[in-house]
Amino acid sequence: MTERGTRYEQLADEMAQAMGNGLLRAGERLPSVRQTCQRRGISPSTVFQAYGLLETRGLIEARPRSGYYVRAQKRPERALPQAAVPRADATEVTVSALAFELLESTRDHAVVPLGSAFPAPHLFPFEALARSGARAMRRVKPAQITNALTAGDPGLRQALRRRYALQGVPLAEDELVVTNGAMEALNLCLQAVTRPGDVVVLESPTFYAALQALERLNLRAVEVATDPRHGVDLDELANVLTRHTVAACWFMPSLQNPLGALMPPARKQALVALLARHGVPLIEDDVYGELYADVRRPPPAKAFDPGGGVLHCSSFSKCLAPGYRVGWAAAGRFAPLVQRLKMMSSLATALPPQLAIADYLAQGGYDRHLRQLRAVLAAEQQRARRLIERHFPAGTRVTQPAGGYFLWLELPSAVDTLALHHQAMAQGISTAPGVLFSADRRFVHHLRLNVGHPGDARIDEALRRLGELAVAAVSPVG
Repeated sequence: MTERGTRYEQLADEMAQAMGNGLLRAGERLPSVRQTCQRRGISPSTVFQAYGLLETRGLIEARPRSGYYVRAQKRPERALPQAAVPRADATEVTVSALAFELLESTRDHAVVPLGSAFPAPHLFPFEALARSGARAMRRVKPAQITNALTAGDPGLRQALRRRYALQGVPLAEDELVVTNGAMEALNLCLQAVTRPGDVVVLESPTFYAALQALERLNLRAVEVATDPRHGVDLDELANVLTRHTVAACWFMPSLQNPLGALMPPARKQALVALLARHGVPLIEDDVYGELYADVRRPPPAKAFDPGGGVLHCSSFSKCLAPGYRVGWAAAGRFAPLVQRLKMMSSLATALPPQLAIADYLAQGGYDRHLRQLRAVLAAEQQRARRLIERHFPAGTRVTQPAGGYFLWLELPSAVDTLALHHQAMAQGISTAPGVLFSADRRFVHHLRLNVGHPGDARIDEALRRLGELAVAAVSPVG
């Protein structure tokens, strides 16, 4: 852990203890950031991160133009959305048309992007990345172009292996393949372990791009109940593995999209062991792993994979460089096959963005950027939950993710969120209706909202208006 990380963790723990001892009482205003900096001789960034961590723990709240206040801990929280009860049978997948419609809506900058899959662009260090790109391209040698075929730039792969090693995840030198974003990595891994007609186990709800990948490859989906806090139900998964001949599982154990669920390390270890006993590969989608809200990065499932059965995929798209399309797969014993599939499909990933990111990582600012990004997203998530509590119908259930920038809502059963989506779009507000997140479209009154857009003055009004539309659906006039 870095010195700065230790400082803000210590500050947050000291203030939490003061609240527990009654020295800071509910409703009391915390010292301002400036006052805390002066008293303790620390930087504003350290204080902001400590306050962001306390917000994530639900101990304090930020009030616009007023400061931070201790929250009343006896106030009842809204219930979390209930875990799904998926169908037992394998299901053909047809979600692409609706997913394309959602993608088109998020391309219009006039539309409030509550349905988007990306956080606000201003949260990312594009100027620093551009400087790194220019610096790297001035140094590029012709031999690097061929050296980067097909596995990717050796310098970037070495930097990635070093980061994983520091997290306690050693990767073999020839295991990493740099890809065109995480989606190429995930699709290559899926192709490596399946054939048309095979059954793939998904979470319920699941990321709609996983459903699109199954649809494209003519695969069938079996969904397994997923808890909003702890992830996949391992007992139910064990039942699925005995009822079906399963070719692979595609799971997101860390900050799952759309639930934000974070499997505890012991459950990840049990998941990998269970699948190893059944000889079933795990495709691990870890694109949100760096956006955790606590002080330590949760280990990926790959950390518990001595047998090479985890095909771990991630990218920089959600945490550093959206649009650069630099992802990777650490595919364990399937790495040679994934490399061959990469060679037969796109051959290579563009070299300039790889070099830019490798140079940026070498400058040493990545972890500082991540700490700032996590603190901002955690604060924005808490603020959005308060707005939802204020404006949405009674009975609405909202997740409390341990990081990231998505909230998953279960609205009263009278609300058809696909109809709500179309009503909101007519008013310039995009959403991601729940039917996108299951092969059989069961999440009819559920909604995923992107709350990763701090500073967008339209968000508050959009949430208020969306809540009004939902309330009207529950209690229509006339």
